[in-house]
Amino acid sequence: MHRYLRAIGFSNKNRKEIQELVLDCIRRAERRGYTLVDDETMAAEFSREYADGMGITACGNFDEDDKFHLDYYFPYLDGTGVTSYEDISVEKHASEDSFAGVCDDIKVGISIIFYLKNKIPYIKAQSTGKLPIKGTSVTFSGLSVKGSILIPINKADEKSASQNDNIDRAKLLAAAKNGDEEAIETLTLEDMDTYNTISKRIKNEDVYSIVDTSFMPYGVECDQYAIIGDIVAFRLVTNHITDEKIYILTICCNDLTFDVAINIIDLFGEPQVGRRFKGVIWLQGNINYPDDLM
Repeated sequence: MHRYLRAIGFSNKNRKEIQELVLDCIRRAERRGYTLVDDETMAAEFSREYADGMGITACGNFDEDDKFHLDYYFPYLDGTGVTSYEDISVEKHASEDSFAGVCDDIKVGISIIFYLKNKIPYIKAQSTGKLPIKGTSVTFSGLSVKGSILIPINKADEKSASQNDNIDRAKLLAAAKNGDEEAIETLTLEDMDTYNTISKRIKNEDVYSIVDTSFMPYGVECDQYAIIGDIVAFRLVTNHITDEKIYILTICCNDLTFDVAINIIDLFGEPQVGRRFKGVIWLQGNINYPDDLM
């Protein structure tokens, strides 16, 4: 069973009930996608919502006899807006016919690896020789099974200075990415200064009063991240099958804005705009392709 099903309101389903849910998703899908993989195989995915903006996607293939074979399924959250306009690269997972996306956004400083939700357009572009496609963007979303709410840091006096620092750092990261040795040296010195400052403050202060937001890889799964981010919006939705309540939090983390879904029973604290969310998320992404190319 998929452990992140509880994030969309299925916290107490056994294996048989999950199998019935997946069959229901296939039979009564609200979104369908198809594309030819070769002369004998057609890839397909079926999605059905079970709460506002979230549900289950079942993926598999049709054989030459038009019989559908289920390969895997996953819970999803439809994100809002655009998270990044940086170019995306895609790689196939080794264990199944799913894909991972890689986004090198300079605002974070690391390669962000995410689970690709919309693989059908990518396979279609790949089979028709349209790759690589320029001018794409990506919308991130996350599912969490454990999180907590933190009080905000008072940063009103530092806001404008922080924005300028972020712009300067983004320029330095872009230059360092292109091999600028002076930019690399400057970033190294800044990191050393930051380390020294934190080492002094941590003796008398709590770490969460020093660290504003963070976006760090978590565990051995490449698409899971431990995050701390500001809550800029939130809403409460209900799974219409189980009546479980789910918070959808819009998080701003390291200048990236994306939505995170978490079951109300897994969230410690009450979310409010201005407070912070701390938790581990499974990062998903939807690549937005130009309409004229798809």
